[in-house]
Amino acid sequence: MNDFFERALQRYQINTAKDKQNAIYEIIQQVVLAGLHRGGFFDKAAFYGGTCLRLFHQLPRFSEDMDFSLLTPDDRFVFENYFQPIIDEFEGLGRKVEIKKKNKKDFDRVDSAFLKDNTDVYNVAFQTEKTVKVKIEVDTQPPLLFQTELKVLTLPYTFMVHCFQLPDLYAGKMHALVFRNWKTHVKGRDWYDFEWYVRWQVPLDFKHLQERIREFNGKDMSIEEFKAALKERLATTNIEDVKTDVRPFLKNDSHELDVWSNDYFLLLADRIVFKE
Repeated sequence: MNDFFERALQRYQINTAKDKQNAIYEIIQQVVLAGLHRGGFFDKAAFYGGTCLRLFHQLPRFSEDMDFSLLTPDDRFVFENYFQPIIDEFEGLGRKVEIKKKNKKDFDRVDSAFLKDNTDVYNVAFQTEKTVKVKIEVDTQPPLLFQTELKVLTLPYTFMVHCFQLPDLYAGKMHALVFRNWKTHVKGRDWYDFEWYVRWQVPLDFKHLQERIREFNGKDMSIEEFKAALKERLATTNIEDVKTDVRPFLKNDSHELDVWSNDYFLLLADRIVFKE
């Protein structure tokens, strides 16, 4: 492995193959962000989602996918224009990647049910002992009423990333928690992030959440209606499935999930702070 990647891996405590895989994912994500920065992508778009929370707000779990939103709707936006800066960034560090747009016909039912038609999805394939694929989603017709800020990243060099502010990151997560079509595949990572937001008393931007619900789900919701839908999801989901999904993204000796139960999360729902 190139010296940069060897040095970057030394920043992580690696005891298992899964620890190493999580670390590699995170290093790849940072290099992708660096390439996008050089290509001017953040003049038009912002970073959000669990990986943004992990990299810029020290979320204690690892994350796989990268989610981006244009700052204003643009049906002529072409993400392929930013492939080369990403490829160049990896090549400058001695690595090759392949970027391909995913065919939505190949999505599983969970993904396809939660993605709008104007959200484009790409895979960045990175070769180590085996191929690691980081999924990138770009919403070209985003729900608005969100606020952004610049955050600094220091690897592979120092640069700035345009990110959603925490209350709007929170809104995106709560939309996923309530409306994601899980079927048999529960996203326990949504639950973990919800707990983190409540613990740190981050205010939830309900105006942006309402915009997301309108655009994705075609309905208007009051705070009371949203809380009722949230509690229904929290009360009826198999908590063991929730734990099983999130465990691979935590440290092996983590006891964070010992307190988790449906009743515990219902109590958290009553602790949500809404942005004024």
